[in-house]
Amino acid sequence: MKRNKPHLGIRSTLIAAAALVLATFSQPTVAQSLKSQNGLLNSPVDISPDFYNFKNTYFVADSLTKFDPATGKGTVEWQRNVYKTRQAFDNMLAFLQPAPGNEFPGREYEANPHLPFSIGFVSARTIRIRMNTGFVAKPEGKSLMLVNGVAPEAKPGTWKYTKIDNGYKYSSAYGSVVVEQNPWHIKIYDASGKLLTQTDSPSDNTDTYTPIVPFSFVRRSSDYSRSVAASFTLSPNEKIFGCGESFTNFNKRGQRVVLYTDDANGTQNEAEYKPIPFFMSSRGYGMFMHTSTPITCDFGASFRGVNTLMIGDDQLDLFIFLGEPKDILDQYTDLTGKSPMPPLWSFGLWMSRITYDSEKQGYEVTEHLRKDKIPADVIHFDTGWFETDWRCDYKFSPSRFSSPKKMISDLKDNGFRISLWQLPYFVPKNTLFPEIVKKGLYVKDAKGNPPFEDATLDFTNPETVKWYQDKLAGLLKMGVSAIKVDFGEAAPLNGIYHNGRTGFYEHNLYPLRYNKAAHDITKEITGDDIIWARSTWAGSQRYPLHWGGDAANSNTAMASELRAGLSFGLSGFAFWSHDIGGFVQKTPEDLYRRWLPFGLLSSHSRCHGAPPKEPWAYGKDFEDAFRRADNMRYRLMPYIYAQAKECTEKGLPMVRALFVEYPHDAGSWLVDNEYLFGSDILVAPLFEDETGRDVYLPKGEWIDYQTGKAYEGGWHHIEAGQIPVVMLVRDGAVIPHIKLAQSTKYMDWSKLELEVFNTHNSKASGLVCLPSDNKLHKVVLSADGKNYKLDSNPLEGKTTFKVESYTSFIKKNK
Repeated sequence: MKRNKPHLGIRSTLIAAAALVLATFSQPTVAQSLKSQNGLLNSPVDISPDFYNFKNTYFVADSLTKFDPATGKGTVEWQRNVYKTRQAFDNMLAFLQPAPGNEFPGREYEANPHLPFSIGFVSARTIRIRMNTGFVAKPEGKSLMLVNGVAPEAKPGTWKYTKIDNGYKYSSAYGSVVVEQNPWHIKIYDASGKLLTQTDSPSDNTDTYTPIVPFSFVRRSSDYSRSVAASFTLSPNEKIFGCGESFTNFNKRGQRVVLYTDDANGTQNEAEYKPIPFFMSSRGYGMFMHTSTPITCDFGASFRGVNTLMIGDDQLDLFIFLGEPKDILDQYTDLTGKSPMPPLWSFGLWMSRITYDSEKQGYEVTEHLRKDKIPADVIHFDTGWFETDWRCDYKFSPSRFSSPKKMISDLKDNGFRISLWQLPYFVPKNTLFPEIVKKGLYVKDAKGNPPFEDATLDFTNPETVKWYQDKLAGLLKMGVSAIKVDFGEAAPLNGIYHNGRTGFYEHNLYPLRYNKAAHDITKEITGDDIIWARSTWAGSQRYPLHWGGDAANSNTAMASELRAGLSFGLSGFAFWSHDIGGFVQKTPEDLYRRWLPFGLLSSHSRCHGAPPKEPWAYGKDFEDAFRRADNMRYRLMPYIYAQAKECTEKGLPMVRALFVEYPHDAGSWLVDNEYLFGSDILVAPLFEDETGRDVYLPKGEWIDYQTGKAYEGGWHHIEAGQIPVVMLVRDGAVIPHIKLAQSTKYMDWSKLELEVFNTHNSKASGLVCLPSDNKLHKVVLSADGKNYKLDSNPLEGKTTFKVESYTSFIKKNK
């Protein structure tokens, strides 16, 4: 299957010499070669410079040399290239050019290697592409990122094979994939036959002077390590979303995104606490890069028409999903896991600050909440519950907590659960440090010492997991309900882990292992699927829930937080929260007022950060406003709970981008400063000190939750209601409510109110889920004159419904 190789000249692969000079630096080891150029500890690892380095060798996917269509397995020939320079008119240019082998003796090594390639199918919507860049000795093991450790295979007959000229075609009910032989291409089509994307080959780039990294892999001259560049075409109006909790522009098209867990120290920079190697396209597909190595995604930043996924791994394992956003999220979370349902109490308000540090403060805050009738369910003790602030030893300070078990029991009797902070790093002064070192429970350097000042727990070691879970178990058995799984973003890159792998493969996996360890012991002892975590990797959604890090107390931080939450939700996570009002300093009162409804209309709600966070500290007027917004959330608990349940079944986020529900509404793909809270409520927070804002509404009619005014789809300037937020309900939606209670513990689910937001439709519908059985039910109501009645009661004998129209509801609640 040989062909004449085209000359890879200036037109196809020009690269500015200046960029190459900046990218060419000393590379003595893999870890050192891939560290950020600023050299700071735990800086995000951007591997893209290695794909523009004169010292390295590049192998471009050239042709399919063998292929068995029955198994989908074959081999691809990779053409060897190196960078060459050429001067023209006072400008030095560089380009990739085919090169001979440089090994000795040459007969022992292939200049242009033939390496394994396979295409497989997980479902009717999911394609799997796998490629090796060299010999693989270690058998494939189970992956922590995948449900049950392995990817399933599609049922026989789901995909039909057809032989075509120059290749092979597989088709399902939702699209097709074509494998072309020469030059090698993979082309992805939807069910109508529209080309969604295809791999990029040098022969595709002869019509531009711009340098393009084609589908290839690099072999570093420093240590012979290899990494893949999976390059695919982008269409003119294509938009890209996802990649985890990203604080940059919502649409990633034109951006270079580094996927490497990092303590971002805020919410307004490129670093991510929660990177996820998954994205979706407005064109109708998504991609999951199944690896734990650092990744740099060039989403058309270098060349507008090509998406280059620079993956640190020396093997490519890429899943491609077909369909609309809901289909893609459903398929991705079938593969990596759907979020289980957190307990009812977790949906109540979490009151916290950094930090409550005594039993006395715990009683005072909870008593004040109840006295002032501010509903709440959780009190969180942050870094100060130990004898020495921040020094995690899993023990309540004996000087400030005289009887912590009694305190926990007393507060639980009053409708409050307890959450406790901890972290996986142990300073030398910690009394647990000697034990951790003696038992070898920490990540080691090449000499067997801790790489950093602190000992970092090594969760690849089963003995470490057992030790850690035993510590948490003592607290959980004492009555603690949730563990704050803080940090986890700084696993040593140059560490050597118990499983024999280096931090290059374990750094990004560390949050997933950490989340799992805390979740599993909590589930075992309390029965609840709950943690409160900051860092993630793909699969962490199986261990809810996660919050948004250390936001500044500013309007721009609030807006960034929402963009991040939307991106996170498009990465497979149903549940997400954030520090209401920001974390770093005392929250300005006006900002707190506006951030509060945004936080209360998220899946989970926590007030946390520099003190004071308690509403009474801001005065009576603010406390009244706080109570009003908080009461709204508690009255909406049946809606929140039912929507949460649906998210766990379909892989949907509670904080939801508009285009998830309205993929055919072009405007919905452009909005990043409003969101859907579940399927039926649209929320537009006030990001500035204003009484209203411009709001985009998808096609249809929308009814203001606070005023009852109706709006058609399109742009409107809408004034906020008494609660400072713009909040509208989809026409035809039934929103279940419950009688106000000061804790979810005291809610009476045997009596629910169905508020019908319907202007002129004959039917309206909504979802209901009772905590007693966690089964989701649809309720349908029909117009009966000016009123509505249930077509049937799917919860007969379990709850009764009071039905009223939104006009009565709004009048009653003014």
